[in-house]
Amino acid sequence: MVTMLSGAAIMNGALLLVAANEPCPQPQTKEHLIALEIVGIKNIIIVQNKIDLVTKEEAIKNYNEIKAFTKGTIAENAQIIPISAIHNINIGNLIEAIETYIPTPKQDYDKDPIFYIVRSFDINKPGSDIKNLQGGVLGGSLKQGILKIKDKIEIKPGRKIEHKGETKWIPIETEIIDIKSTKTSIKEAHPGGSIGLLTKLDPSLIKADNLAGNIAGLPGKLPPIWNELNVEPKLLEKVIGLKEEAKVEPIKKGEPLMLIVNSTPTSGVVIELHKNLFHIRLKRPVCAELNSKLAISRLVGTRWRLIGYGVIKK
Repeated sequence: MVTMLSGAAIMNGALLLVAANEPCPQPQTKEHLIALEIVGIKNIIIVQNKIDLVTKEEAIKNYNEIKAFTKGTIAENAQIIPISAIHNINIGNLIEAIETYIPTPKQDYDKDPIFYIVRSFDINKPGSDIKNLQGGVLGGSLKQGILKIKDKIEIKPGRKIEHKGETKWIPIETEIIDIKSTKTSIKEAHPGGSIGLLTKLDPSLIKADNLAGNIAGLPGKLPPIWNELNVEPKLLEKVIGLKEEAKVEPIKKGEPLMLIVNSTPTSGVVIELHKNLFHIRLKRPVCAELNSKLAISRLVGTRWRLIGYGVIKK
C-alpha cells in the first residue's frame, strides 16, 4: 500500500485490474479503490482480465459483481474492458479507452515547479575514475510548473544528519545538468510521465533511493517542512485489505501510524488528541502544504492497513 499510494500521488488516471476467474472484490481490490479515492484520482478504467479462463456466463457474472462493487464509488461509471493479457485479446480497445477516458490534463506552466522524487541513484560504475564521476540522478514526476537544464533546485526535507545525539534534516541545493525522458535528453521537463534529473549531487548522497520521498523545486519556493502535524482524520468504517471485516477503532494517544503525504511515506506516534484532530510526531519529516491530503494506515497484525485519510491543519 505504501508503494501504491506514493505512486498514485503522481498519476492522472488508473487502471483497476480485476481477475475474471476470481470473486470480486478481492481484499486488495477494495484497498486500491479506497486509495484512489483518497488520492483523488477520478479517471479510472476497470480491466477485467483472464477472460480466456472463464465461460461467457462466468464472465458476465464477474462483470455484474464488478458493477455491484463499484456502485456508489468514484468508479461507478468507469468503463469495464474485458481482456486476455496473455493472449493479447482486446488490448486495442483498452488503449482506446485510456486515450478517451484518461485525457492529458491542461497544465499551468506558470506555477512554481514541484517535482516528486520517487527514486534516487548513482549511475557511476564501480571503479570509475574520480575525474569521470557523474552526479546523482533523481527519478520521479513533475506535478506542476517547468524545470529546465541549468536550473538551480532545492530538495526538501533533504538529507539526514545526526550530531551529538540529535537528528536533523538539512535541505540540499544543486543544479540540473541534464533531463532524461526514457533514454532521450530533453531541454525542459513538463508535468506528466516519469523523468530523470541528472544533477551535480555527490553520488554518495543519493545512492540506493536515499532521497526518495523528497520534493524538489526552485530554492525558497517549496512548501514548509513538518516534523509534527495536526491532522483532521476521516476514518473508514472498516479496515481495508482484510479477508474478514474489522471495524476501524478511533485513533488512540501513543499509537504508531503510517502516513503517506503526497508521495512521501513516513511513520509517527500520536502524542495528543483534540476534538476532530490528532497531533502526531513524525519519525521522518515531510514537505507539504496546509490542507494537503494524506493516507492513514494502522498496524493490524504484521501489516500496515489503510484506515482512512486526513487533512493537514494548523
